[in-house]
Amino acid sequence: MPSKRRVPRLLTLTAALVVATLGFAVPAAQAADTLISQGKAATASSVENAGTPASAAVDGSAGTRWSSQFSDPQWIRVDLGGAATVSRVVLNWEAAYATAFQIQMSDNGSSWSTVYQTTTGTGGTQTLAVTGAGRYVRLYTTARATPYGVSLWEFQVYGTGGGTTQPGSGVPPESFWGDTGGIPAARNVLTVKVLNRTNGKYPDSQVFWNFGGQTHSIAEQPYIDMPANSAGRMYFYLGTPNGQYADFIEFTVGPDVFNGNTTRVDAFALKLAMRLHAHDGYDVQVGDDYGTFQEDRAATFAKFQAEVPTEFKGLATVNAPYRIPAPGSAPDFRTGGKYANYFTAYAQSVGVNEPTSNITGCAGSLAGNPDMCAALNRHTAHLPQSQWQDPARYYQAAPANYYAKFWHDHGINHLAYGFPYDDVAGQSSFVSHGDPQWLLVAVGW
Repeated sequence: MPSKRRVPRLLTLTAALVVATLGFAVPAAQAADTLISQGKAATASSVENAGTPASAAVDGSAGTRWSSQFSDPQWIRVDLGGAATVSRVVLNWEAAYATAFQIQMSDNGSSWSTVYQTTTGTGGTQTLAVTGAGRYVRLYTTARATPYGVSLWEFQVYGTGGGTTQPGSGVPPESFWGDTGGIPAARNVLTVKVLNRTNGKYPDSQVFWNFGGQTHSIAEQPYIDMPANSAGRMYFYLGTPNGQYADFIEFTVGPDVFNGNTTRVDAFALKLAMRLHAHDGYDVQVGDDYGTFQEDRAATFAKFQAEVPTEFKGLATVNAPYRIPAPGSAPDFRTGGKYANYFTAYAQSVGVNEPTSNITGCAGSLAGNPDMCAALNRHTAHLPQSQWQDPARYYQAAPANYYAKFWHDHGINHLAYGFPYDDVAGQSSFVSHGDPQWLLVAVGW
């Protein structure tokens, strides 16, 4: 049964550039170069487990590492955030190293040029003098020295240029969305394209969408020519067309407008992000952030448990590995559960007499009071009403809806639909625009 949430007001109504100056190793790097990869977004072909993510190779710590699965080939790449000139790459290998590998560069994350290669890698710490330009740098390994995977303590890129990712914005790089130039024009309102961003966990033949009575894998049909409709949902499945790994987006489509959102009001089940582009150049992204898409599912569940307080930790286990339910859908926070009174005293202190499940679900007397429900979930209801919707004050103390906070912390630009009235003060992942051209929906593991 669909969850109860307010329907937002509007819902009712590149050819690759040639990389310059690429070559093989040169005798020496310039002394003026600087480390430009640390803290940037990193992606890998695979990870051995949740404790060895790609990000660990660019975090500046020699005590954390990226490790791949036990097969060839493997790769790890870093997005420098903008055009850069690279002068050297330092590989600080763990014991599991590669004997054969290439250093590659790219402007767009899809077309690669080799700037260094070897078949006699020695492991340890290797400093490679290279000359290259681009935004992305990739280590591509083809032969392992051990029966294990390949593993790096640090993957360091030195040079000049690059860019700075907005702190905490989580916006995916352009390469995440792929080539948008080939999206066919819509005959109806807009074209929807579904993207497989499961990091190799599932092939396109096992990524399914369901809408309007049709179910297809994206290998069969990645595009949907979306007609006008009201209060729709598009469902996504991994593995089988009706499997347990399933989630959805919500939308209505008018004759010349798209209104929709990713949602965590009911639960987290699959990583989802949307990018809406209109004919007038409007282009916006919402949903789970880039870092969340890059990590394994097990890492996301573990991260949730690590970041929420005790009362919320059980949400990551009660329906694992399929879902992390919202508090109102979990036994712990419902009548008879051990945290059924989690919000009681706080709510009563501001004149609200509702059980915790009604507060996190904006039900009962709160169904018609969005501002109060949002303030309770964000722990601002005790403040002067003029401060209820100040994002700087959200989630500063308990009790609060830390389930919702987690999805905001890991949402693109910190926007998420974590409870039914999370659109109060513009905090939700809702997007709307007229004259839409296309919508990309990324489905992750």
